[in-house]
Amino acid sequence: MQTAFTPAQLTDPDVAASHAEIRKCVHCGFCAATCPTYVLLGDERDSPRGRIELIKAMLEDGGAPAASTVTHVDRCLSCLACKTTCPSGVDYAQLIEHGRAHIETHHRRPPGERLLRWAIPRVMTRPRHLRFALALGRLARPLEPAFEMLSLGSLAALLRLVPKASAKAASPRLTPAEGASRGRVALLQGCVEPAMAPAIRAAAIRLIARTGYEVVLVEGEGCCGALSEHLGRAEEAARLAGANVAAWTRAGPFEAIVTTAAGCGTTLKAYGRRLPDDPRAADTASRARDILEFIAEVGLPPVTRPGRLAVAYHAPCSLQHGQGIKTGPAELLAQAGFEVRPIAEGHLCCGSAGVYNILQPELAGRLRARKAANIARTGAAAVAAGNVGCIAQMAPVVSQPVIHPVELLDWATGGPKPAGL
Repeated sequence: MQTAFTPAQLTDPDVAASHAEIRKCVHCGFCAATCPTYVLLGDERDSPRGRIELIKAMLEDGGAPAASTVTHVDRCLSCLACKTTCPSGVDYAQLIEHGRAHIETHHRRPPGERLLRWAIPRVMTRPRHLRFALALGRLARPLEPAFEMLSLGSLAALLRLVPKASAKAASPRLTPAEGASRGRVALLQGCVEPAMAPAIRAAAIRLIARTGYEVVLVEGEGCCGALSEHLGRAEEAARLAGANVAAWTRAGPFEAIVTTAAGCGTTLKAYGRRLPDDPRAADTASRARDILEFIAEVGLPPVTRPGRLAVAYHAPCSLQHGQGIKTGPAELLAQAGFEVRPIAEGHLCCGSAGVYNILQPELAGRLRARKAANIARTGAAAVAAGNVGCIAQMAPVVSQPVIHPVELLDWATGGPKPAGL
C-alpha cells in the first residue's frame, strides 16, 4: 500500500513503525473473511484492510479525525484474527494501537462517552473498587430492562456481565514448590480476575507449585496496561508497564512471569515494543507466559482423577491470535483426561475483547449470541475459556458452566473440583 507521509512525520518513531506496517498491506482481502465485524456488517470500512486505509489517511492528515473514521476504528475488537490470516505479516496491533492513541489525543468525544472511558480504568484496574461496583451491580441487576428502554445500552451491558458473588480467596505472597524446587515464577495478580473469579488464581498457584515451582505474588505490581491500550492511552499503558518491569526486576530473577488472563499475556509480551529504551522490558517480554503455555512447557503433573467429562474449548483471541498459542491448551485438557470438543467458528471473537462489550454492546451481543449457538451445538457438559473476560461474556447466555482450563487441570491433578461443576 502506498503512503504519503512527509519526512518530518517519519521522524516520529510511532509514525515510522506504522508506515512500515501499512506498506506491507497488499489489499489481498484474506483478513476480511476472519474479521468478526466484517462478517457481521459486510462493510469494507469494518474490515482490517479498510481500517488500515482509514488509519493511514488519518495519520497522514494529522489533527482531528473524521467522525466516520472514529466510528469504524472504535468498532475494531483488536481480536487480531487478521494477524493470524495475513500472508504479508502486517502487524495490525501496531496500527490499531497507534490509531486509537491518535484518536484519544485529537478527538473530543461526547460527554457520556468521556465519562464512561474515564470510569472504566478507575474501577476495573482496582480490585477493591471493582468488588464494590460488582456488589452494586448485583443490587441493580433488575433494572437492566429499564436501562435498555432508556437507550443506556452500556449500563445494561455492564449489569449483564456481573457474576454471582464468590468468596474472596486470599493468596500468600509466596507459595513453596511441592517436592524438589525447579525454580520460581511470578504470577501476575491481575485486576479483574481477583474480583470476578478468585478461584482461578488459587487453582493456578496450586498447579504451578505441583509442577515444582515456587510461586511469588510480587509487591508493587499493578495493571498490565491492556485496558489503557484498548482506550488509546499509550502513555498511561507505558507507565503501567514500566512500573511492573521495575517491580519484577526488584523481586526477581524469575524463570517465568505467568498470567492466567490471556489478554494480559498478549500485553506483557509486547512490553519490549511498549518500552523500547528499557532493556529490562524486552527481558520481561521474553519471560512472559500464559499459564497454559507454561504448564505445557514444564509438563503437566500426574493425573490423579482421570475422567471423560466433555469440554468445549473456547480459544481466547488474545491467546490464539495475539500470542499464536493454538493447539497446546486443548492438548493439555485431553492429556488430563477430558474429552475436548472444538467449537465451530472458533477463530471468531466472543465479543468480550477487553472492554468492547461495554463500549460496543450491540455488536458484542451479536457476537456472543453467535458464539453461544456454536457452543450449544457441541453438546459438551462444560466450556473451558482461558480469559476472565471471555468467561464473563459467555456465562450469562450458555447453559453449561464456563470454567478456566487451569481449574480443570488443577482438579485433574489433585486439586478441588471447580465450583462451577
